[in-house]
Amino acid sequence: MLPFTVLLLLLYVTPLPISSVALPYKQQGFLDLGKNFNVEGLMMMMMNDEEEGSAFEEVHPLEHPTCPFGCQCNLKVVQCSDLGLAYVPHDIPPDTRLLDLQGNQITEIRETDFKGLSNLYALVLVNNQISRVHPRAFVPLRRMQKLYFSHNLLTAVPKNLPPSLVELRIHDNNIKKVPAGTFSGLGSMNCIEMGRNPLKNSGLEPGAFDGLKLNFLRISEAKLTGIPKGLPDSLHELHLDNNQIQAIELADLRECEHLYRLGLGYNEIRHIEHGSLFYAQNLRELHLNNNHLPSIPAGLPEMKYLQVVYLHSNNISHVEANDFCPEGFSMKRTFYNGISLFDNPIKYWEVDPSTFRCVNDRMAIQFGNHKK
Repeated sequence: MLPFTVLLLLLYVTPLPISSVALPYKQQGFLDLGKNFNVEGLMMMMMNDEEEGSAFEEVHPLEHPTCPFGCQCNLKVVQCSDLGLAYVPHDIPPDTRLLDLQGNQITEIRETDFKGLSNLYALVLVNNQISRVHPRAFVPLRRMQKLYFSHNLLTAVPKNLPPSLVELRIHDNNIKKVPAGTFSGLGSMNCIEMGRNPLKNSGLEPGAFDGLKLNFLRISEAKLTGIPKGLPDSLHELHLDNNQIQAIELADLRECEHLYRLGLGYNEIRHIEHGSLFYAQNLRELHLNNNHLPSIPAGLPEMKYLQVVYLHSNNISHVEANDFCPEGFSMKRTFYNGISLFDNPIKYWEVDPSTFRCVNDRMAIQFGNHKK
């Protein structure tokens, strides 16, 4: 039979009438890519963008259409993946909108590789062996919006990227330094994925992100020991999971007032300075799982829109009645959809049932499974 306090806890977290229920924040408009990805999803995104009026020139079809040997060319999509290519092939049709070169053995991008491809929308170079990029290689691609360069051997962010670029994926390379001005002139960019590079905080020079109006930035699986300085104040998502971050200091999130999702799981965080979460008042999701936190971070009750908090796999041993919810219901605009506390040394039967009075559903709370 369940202890009386547990029964009370279950009663407290059953659905309650609320003034406003918001759906969990969901990323829009980006592909979450692995080492190989389905080009069909990218094609759908391209067609949607074209329907919304993305500009491109009308190129008159050639009298004798060309297609690189071994590739497949159809509907302005050229697929040359997994062919063992050592270089970007010749004879790419000038009206190409999507060029897929993933899974080859390309080692360098030459100056004239993309000559004449002024209408290219997306370029996929994932999973090659590229270590050299000519500084003028991307100059002809003045309408390119998406560049997928993950799983290569790059040591620097390529130069002279097109001002039209919206999305850049350079995950899993060998980039150790991002100098000031690296992304200058890229005011249309709203997504950068550069995780799994050996980047330290010292490698992100002051001004590295100047001029950007990003919505999404991921620098996971790197060598960061703290939240980077000088991040764009436009960010909606910041993912810094799987680093070596040890603390969140008072000024770390000062320019993150528009942040909706913050990922800091799988770090070494032991301390969150009181008041440091104050600047992220619009946060919907906070991921602090798999760290070394000894207690619930201060400031959660004042976060009016917070819906999901991951705190599992820490060293939290006690939960106070006001750790999550404000004392007055009028202060909370949306109720919690998820609070994970499992794999912590918490005696859940001792938790005050009123602790979760601002949770939307009792199934949203996860306790238990602590391994000593």
